[in-house]
Amino acid sequence: MGIIESLELHQFMCHKYLTFSFGPQINFIIGHNGSGKSAVLSAITVALGGKATSTGRGSGLKSFIREGQSVAEVSISLKNQGEEAYKPDLYGKSIVVTRRFTKEGNSSYKIKSKDGHVVSTKREELAAICDHMNIQVDNPMNVLTQDSARQFLSAANPSDKYKFFLKGTQLQQLSDEYDTCLENISQTAKVLQSKKDAMGDLRQAYKEASAKFEEAAKARQQKYKADELKKELAWAHVATKEEEMKKKMEEVAKLQRRVPKLQAEVDAADAAFRSASEQVGILESQHAEMGDIEDLKNRKSDLGDKLKANKKKISELKDEEKKMNTQLTTCNSVIEDLQKKIDEETTKLEAQTKFKRDEIEQKIQNTREELRNVEEQLKDVRAQIQEKNVELRNASQAGEDAERLRNQAQKEIESAQGAVAEARAQENNSLAVYGRDMKRVLEMIKSARWYGGQPVGPLGVHVKVKDPERWAPVLRATMGGMMSSFAVTDARDRAQLKRILDQTGNGHITILISEFDRFDYSAGEPPVEVLTVLRALEIDDEYVLRLLVNALNIERTVLAEDRSEGDRVLKSLHGNGVAWTRELYRVQRYAEGGGQSVPMNRLNATDHRHRLFTNRSSADNIAYYEGLVREAENKYHDALTRLQQSRAAHSECRRALQDLTNRDASLHHIVSKKKLEVADLQNEINDDLPSTISALQSAKDDAEVEKENIKTQYSNLVRQRAELDEAQKPLLTDLNEVKKKVDDFNERRNGIKQEIDDAVIKRLDAQKNKQYYQKKLDDEQAKVNEAEEVAKTLQEEFKDWTTKAEQYCDRVDNPRGVEVVKRNLESVQAALKEREKKHGATVEEMTIEVNRKKAALDNAERDLKQMTALNKALKASLVIRLAKWHEFRRHIALRCKVVFQYHLSNRGYYGKVLFDHSASTLQLKVQTDDQAGTQTRDKDPRSLSGGEKSFSTICLLLSLWEAIGCPIRCLDEFDVFMDAVNRRISMKMMIDTANSSDGKQYILITPQDMNNVAVTNTVRVHRMSDPERGQGVLAFS
Repeated sequence: MGIIESLELHQFMCHKYLTFSFGPQINFIIGHNGSGKSAVLSAITVALGGKATSTGRGSGLKSFIREGQSVAEVSISLKNQGEEAYKPDLYGKSIVVTRRFTKEGNSSYKIKSKDGHVVSTKREELAAICDHMNIQVDNPMNVLTQDSARQFLSAANPSDKYKFFLKGTQLQQLSDEYDTCLENISQTAKVLQSKKDAMGDLRQAYKEASAKFEEAAKARQQKYKADELKKELAWAHVATKEEEMKKKMEEVAKLQRRVPKLQAEVDAADAAFRSASEQVGILESQHAEMGDIEDLKNRKSDLGDKLKANKKKISELKDEEKKMNTQLTTCNSVIEDLQKKIDEETTKLEAQTKFKRDEIEQKIQNTREELRNVEEQLKDVRAQIQEKNVELRNASQAGEDAERLRNQAQKEIESAQGAVAEARAQENNSLAVYGRDMKRVLEMIKSARWYGGQPVGPLGVHVKVKDPERWAPVLRATMGGMMSSFAVTDARDRAQLKRILDQTGNGHITILISEFDRFDYSAGEPPVEVLTVLRALEIDDEYVLRLLVNALNIERTVLAEDRSEGDRVLKSLHGNGVAWTRELYRVQRYAEGGGQSVPMNRLNATDHRHRLFTNRSSADNIAYYEGLVREAENKYHDALTRLQQSRAAHSECRRALQDLTNRDASLHHIVSKKKLEVADLQNEINDDLPSTISALQSAKDDAEVEKENIKTQYSNLVRQRAELDEAQKPLLTDLNEVKKKVDDFNERRNGIKQEIDDAVIKRLDAQKNKQYYQKKLDDEQAKVNEAEEVAKTLQEEFKDWTTKAEQYCDRVDNPRGVEVVKRNLESVQAALKEREKKHGATVEEMTIEVNRKKAALDNAERDLKQMTALNKALKASLVIRLAKWHEFRRHIALRCKVVFQYHLSNRGYYGKVLFDHSASTLQLKVQTDDQAGTQTRDKDPRSLSGGEKSFSTICLLLSLWEAIGCPIRCLDEFDVFMDAVNRRISMKMMIDTANSSDGKQYILITPQDMNNVAVTNTVRVHRMSDPERGQGVLAFS
C-alpha cells in the first residue's frame, strides 16, 4: 500500500508527454544529462501536494509548465491494496491523483478511483490519503534531490547536520508539537489560577442574595395566597369552558338530525339521474353501433365528381360540334363557289378535252373508292388491335394471379407437410410442441435438487380449450407463447433451470418466478353469463391457473365474436376492461370513457403454436394435416392449370396482335399508295387545264380534304359523346342508390339522435335536481361540520385547559366565578407590588436571583476542579511522551550508527556517526581502505573524493531510511561522482536492502548505464530519451 504504480506528465518542465509504470520495489531511471530525469521526482512531489520550493527546481508551480504552454498536468497512481487499504470500497485497488496548474497560478486536484470515477477534488482528501499511507512528500529524506543530498552530506557545521537529521526522521516535527502542547498547558494553568482567585467574589454575591431572600418571608406569604387564587382562577376558566362546550354539543346534535332527510332527497335524485344516464348510454351505444357512412359519402362524392367530369366533357364536345358545323358550312360554301368558277372555265374547253378528262376523273373516282375501302379495313384492324391489347393485359393479370395462387399453395403444401412431420414426431413425443428434447428436460428437472418446489412446466401441458374450433386461434395468438414457459417458486432455482434449458437448446423459453398462493380471484370475474378466457379453458393445476391470472388476467378478459360484441360487453361491465375477439382484435374500454381496438399479430403458417389447443389425438392431428396437404395440392394443381391456360391465352393474343400489327402496316402502305395515285391523276388533269382552272381545282381539292377531315372529326366526336352519354346512365343509377342509402341512414341516425337529445334533456333535469338537493345537503353538512369543528375545538380547549390546570395545581372543586376570583387576585397582587417597591424586586426575582448565584458558584467550583485535574493529566502525559521521544531519538541514532558502519564495511571502509544530543550536533567520520594503514584519524566527508563522498552518502541514506516509515524512497543522481567499483557495490547494496524491505519502493535516478545491474523481477530499469527542446544551431561568422 502507498507505492507508486504509474506516473504521467503533460507539458511538464521539458516533457510534452511522459508516462512511467513503476515496479513495486526497485526502479532505476537512466538517461543522458538534460533528458529530464529529475523532472520525475519533481512531478511526484507536485502530484502528492508538495511545495514547489522543496523540489529545488523552481519557486512556484508556474515554473514547471513547459515553455510555450499555458497549462500542465501530472497524474500519479498509488497502490491501494492490503488489509489497511484506504477506503477500498470507494477507490478500489488504486488511487489516481491528478494535479493541474496554469500560468495564472491556478491549481486543482482530481482524486479518482481505479475505474476513473472522480471521488474528490479537495486537497484535504489528498492529505488524508498521504497521512494514512505514511507518505511525507515534503520530507527531504523521502525525495532527495541532488542539492538536498549535497547539503545533507556537506553541511556547513554539525549543528546544521543535526537539524537535517531531525527533520528527515520527523523527530523535529514531533518535538515542535510537544513544545506547543507544553506552552498551551502553561497558559491553561495561568487561566485556572485567575479563576481560583475570582471564587471569593462569587461566594460573597451568593451570601448577599440569600440575605435578601430571607427578608422577603412576609412577601412569600402573600405570594402563597396569590398562588392559591391563581389556582382557583385556572379551574374557574375550565368550568366556564366546559359550560360553553356542552351548549355547542347540543347545537351539533340538533343540526345532525336534519341531514338524513336531505340525504334521502339526494339519493332519490341520484337514482333518477343514473336511470336517465343509463338510457342515454343505451341510445348512444345504438348510435355508435350504426357506425358511419364515410364509405357511402366517399362513393357519392366520387360518383358526383365523375358525373361532373362527364358533363364537362359533353359540354366541351357540344361546343366542338357547333364549331365543326360552322366550319363544315363554310367549307361547303367555298366548294360550291369554286365549283361554279370551275364549271364556267371548263365550259369553254368542254368540247375539246371532255373525253380525256372524263376518263381520268373516272379513274380518280375508282381510286378514291378503293382508298375508302382500305381505310375502313385499317380502322377495323386498329379497333381489333385495341381489343387484343385489352385481352393481352387481362391474360397477363390472370397469369400473375394464377402464379400468386400457385406460390401461395406451394407454401401451404410445405407448411402442411412440415406440420405432418411434426405431428408424426409428436405421436411419439407429445411434448415436442413445447420445445426441443422436452422429455430430457423434465427428467433433468426431476433428478435435480431445488430450494423450492420442483419447477412446473411446460404450462401448456395443464391447459386445454373447451371449444377449440371457435376460440383456439385467438388463444394461440394471445397466450400461445406462454404455454412453453416454466415456473419456479424460489428465485434461487431460476439459475439452475436456466442452465438445463440452455443445455437442451431451449434458452428462449421464459421462466416465471412466483410463490404458490391460493388467492381468491373471484372478485375480478364478471357475471357468469359473460364468457371469459378462464371460462373457456380447462386448467388442471391450481398453481398454473393463478400464474395465468397474474400474467394475463384471464379471469376478467372477455372473449367475443367480433369487435362490436366485445365493445358492447365491456360497456355493460361498467365501461372498462379488455376483450379478445375471434377476428383477432384486442378491444379495450377505459373507465373514464373512450376505448380502442388493436389488431393482434397473426401467426405465420410455420408457427409451432398452430399445434396448440387442438384437443386432437396424434393420429387425428396427422390425418388433419394430411387433409390440409391434399387441399393445398388441389389448390396448387388448379392454380397451375389456370397459369398454363393464362400463358397459352397470352401467347395466342401476342400472335394475333402481331398478325394485326402486320396487317395494319400493310393497309397503311396501301392507303399511302392510293393517295399518291389520286394525286398523280389529279395532277394529270390539272396539267391539261389552263392555270386558272388548275388553281381553282387545287383550292377545291384542299377544301374537299378539309371537309373530309371535319367529317372524320365529327364522327369521332359523335362517338365520344355517345360513349359519355352511355357512361352517365350507370353513374346516375349508382348515385341515386347511394343517395337513397345515405338518406335512409341519416333518417335512422336522426331518429336515434332525437331520442338521445330527449334523453339528455331528461338527464339534465335529473342532474339539476340532484345538484340542487346535493347543494342543500352540502350546505347543511357544512353547517354540521362547522359546528362539529367548533365543538371539537371547544373539546380540545377544554381538555387542554384541564390538562394545563392539572399540571399547574390540583383540582379545585366548585370554584367561584372568574370575575370574583380575578378581583381578589388583583387586590393581593397590588399589595405584593407595594412590597416589591420597598425591596426593589419581586419575590420571584429574588428567588431566581438566589438560585442563579448558587448555580454560578457551584458551576465555577466544579469547572475549576475538573480543568485543574485535566491540566495535571495532560502535563503528566506530555512528560511521558517526551521521555518516549528521547528513547526514539536514541534508538534511531543507534540504529543509524550500526547500519552506517555495516554499509561502509561492504566497501572495506570504516566510519561512524557521532551524535551529541545535548549540543544538537551530528558529525561523520569515514576512513577509506587506502587510509587504514597510513592514517589513524578519521576524515571529514568534505575531504573525501567524489566517489567516496557519493558512496558515503548512500550508506548514510540507507541507514536513515531504516528509521523512516514512508513507503517511497527517491534519490537523484546518487552515483554521479562514483567510480565503477563504488558504483557496483552501491548498486548491489541498495538492491539487497530493497529486496529485504517489504512494502518499500525505491526510485533511483542516474545518468550512468545499468549494464552491471542484473535485471530481475524486483528490478525495473526505465530509459529516457532526450526530450524535444526546440534548440537550434548557433551561427558563427
